[in-house]
Amino acid sequence: MITQDIKEQLLRSQKNEISEHLVYSKLSAAAKIPRHAETLAHIAQDELAHYNLFKTVTGRDVAPDKWKVFYYVLVSRVLGLNFGLKLMENGEQGAQEVYGGLKQEWPEIETALQQEQKHEFALLALIDEDILKYTGSLVLGISDAIVEFTAALAGYTLALQHAKLIGIVGLITGIAAATSMSVSEYLSTKHEETDKTPMKAGIYTGVAYILAVILLILPYFLFGNIFLALGAVIVTALVIIFLFTFYISVVKGLNFRKRFMEMAGLSLGVALVTFFIGLAIRQVFGVEV
Repeated sequence: MITQDIKEQLLRSQKNEISEHLVYSKLSAAAKIPRHAETLAHIAQDELAHYNLFKTVTGRDVAPDKWKVFYYVLVSRVLGLNFGLKLMENGEQGAQEVYGGLKQEWPEIETALQQEQKHEFALLALIDEDILKYTGSLVLGISDAIVEFTAALAGYTLALQHAKLIGIVGLITGIAAATSMSVSEYLSTKHEETDKTPMKAGIYTGVAYILAVILLILPYFLFGNIFLALGAVIVTALVIIFLFTFYISVVKGLNFRKRFMEMAGLSLGVALVTFFIGLAIRQVFGVEV
């Protein structure tokens, strides 16, 4: 005999199972790689089997969460199959705890739990999307742009004290740095034993760097007040760090908080030091713009 509380938890889990069945089914139908489509279809059938198993316990049909289905299918198609599915699978821990609490009374639950645990390993086999091979190049481009360029803009702010001029100088510096980083990554990858294509690695690094640069210098073209612009740069840098770190943490199964704090601390620390260096340079050389 199950309590009302456990039954409600089961109904929520049942709703998740039928919703995730639809997510996997839709992604399987849209997958261009046959191996991906086959794996996703297999997991979709597992989710449906789980739904039917819980239906025998609850005695009720449950409608899928249409918003959840739409959301995870959209995220998976826009941001990558691995990111979308791992983001969804991260929410299954609570469901597994429910299964574990019932397996003594319903042995079939043990089978469901084991299948849920196998899902993660099945999904790991899907990690061959092209962009994930170049994660290191993306990290290099974005992290360097955030740490170095935020610091450079902080220095320019005190040294030049003219918003549009800072933006122009920053843009020139950013394009030069992005090109340099791209070439360096190309040459580095070319001399490594890896399945990465040197040209792609260089492009990923350069594009990631220049996109970060554009977002960081934009405030200097939007605001006349240099300190307001610098504040916007810091906020923009933190947002970029947050989003990028979250993405990498999900697809790689890493500690998000640790990585975010590390990168944010480095960026803000270097920017603060460079800010005072810019002030010192202005005083020593008597720069007046």
